[in-house]
Amino acid sequence: MTTTGGEHGSLPPTGGARRDVRYFTTALALIAAFMVGEVVAAIASGSLALFADAGHMLTDVGALAASIWAAKLAARPPSGVWTFGLKRAEILSATGNGALLLVVATVITIEAIRHLVSPQPVDGAVVLVVALAGAVVNLLATAALSRADRRSLNVKGAVAHVLTDLYAFLGTAAAGLVILLTKWERADAIASLLVAGLMVMAARTLLTDSGRILLQAAPEELSLEAVRAHLASVDHVVGVHDLHAWTVTSGQPTLSAHVVVEDHCFNSGHAPQILDTLQSCLGEHFDVEHATFQLEPASHADHEHSRHE
Repeated sequence: MTTTGGEHGSLPPTGGARRDVRYFTTALALIAAFMVGEVVAAIASGSLALFADAGHMLTDVGALAASIWAAKLAARPPSGVWTFGLKRAEILSATGNGALLLVVATVITIEAIRHLVSPQPVDGAVVLVVALAGAVVNLLATAALSRADRRSLNVKGAVAHVLTDLYAFLGTAAAGLVILLTKWERADAIASLLVAGLMVMAARTLLTDSGRILLQAAPEELSLEAVRAHLASVDHVVGVHDLHAWTVTSGQPTLSAHVVVEDHCFNSGHAPQILDTLQSCLGEHFDVEHATFQLEPASHADHEHSRHE
């Protein structure tokens, strides 16, 4: 039996991760500075919506700090036992962001229901002004993050936090205006419930996407049947089995497969050309640059006891 394996391409350079750190840091500085002022305003006005927004901004600060840490780890090159580097730190960060959003949404929902039942005095003017200022700060933070690599789930997680805050501030501003004009203080609690709902939706997306990667599901955009059909159509290939595809981190799909070829290919020295064709097929049709193939003669099938399709 002769076995031939191969890899094509390499993991993307880490310069992008280093650049992302600068954008994360800019957004973090903007949000942290405003959060302190918002807490003071929330205490002064008695607004639960502002407390909710401040609580969400606190999760933003934690999320952005975690994103900076994850991006720095992801920038490290592979070494020792970390053969792919520490790129999956970004996925762990995104998972943590999603879980944190759910926790804060639960706390806000409980408080909002309590305030709906027993409304508290709220200064609508303060709520309106602070919420509009918060929307501006979040627009600036979003602008900074929009320059980062949007394929990264780490970046998507950070943007989800900041965008949710932006929408929440707009809702809070509307609540402040309603209170200012009508004195209907339950609008504050309703705005808080809106914030919680937005958090849950953002968390669901983050946890679903990061969960697929952590559980090594095949990338959604990659059809394994189509991959199998393309590989099997290569000249001298008679079968494909043990086909696996997963994502190391955002934008880095990886694939491996056992490819059965005609026996004479090993004797004629044609196996390397088949390997090149397989790699080119993946790169051209499926944009997969990191793959490993094991080429096998048809007679090897009797030796594969754990083989699966």
